[in-house]
Amino acid sequence: MGQDNSTEAAEAARDERLADIMVGRRLRALRLEAGLSLTELAGQAGISVGALSQIERGVSSLRVRTLWPLATALGVDAARLLEDSAESNDIYCVRAGNRRDIPVHSEGVRKQLLSPPGAALTGMLVEIEPGGGTAEAYSHQGHEFGFVMQGSAQLGIDGTTYHLRTGDSFAFRSLLLHSFRNDGEERCLIIWINATKKSEVRDDE
Repeated sequence: MGQDNSTEAAEAARDERLADIMVGRRLRALRLEAGLSLTELAGQAGISVGALSQIERGVSSLRVRTLWPLATALGVDAARLLEDSAESNDIYCVRAGNRRDIPVHSEGVRKQLLSPPGAALTGMLVEIEPGGGTAEAYSHQGHEFGFVMQGSAQLGIDGTTYHLRTGDSFAFRSLLLHSFRNDGEERCLIIWINATKKSEVRDDE
């Protein structure tokens, strides 16, 4: 009987440790998504940087007295910090069924986020319906890479138009004016990655 109790206690301790690790990863993911450093979030939540770091690393548990201030500082419901699902997204993985749509204003275009929150590389699955595409060329910080998985598209880069087909790929600086349009008769699927500079990814660790 004593051995059974010892085994149950060890399993309970292990489960609690794993739960703390998952909560810590989720907290860090939300912090990075919000663009906050450890120091900034700790200051807004009224806790020490050391305490926040320990929670994120799963070394200590997230207590009720710190749960609400952290959730408020992050602008999320407290339940998001305590979600318990093996299939949920964390700092490293995005599950196929949990992809988030990225708001777009282009006609016939859908973008789904493939990369975890706060990642230096922003990976997207871009779906372009026939005739769909950007209304006008645009630019922003970073570097682009893409691979056409299905269909065809016209990609405009700095005034030059490239006709891309399945299996083609591309890369260019995001500061160059660029646009895209599906010029085919079937939906076009592109794995599209935007890489930001290291200095643009804010983290204290």
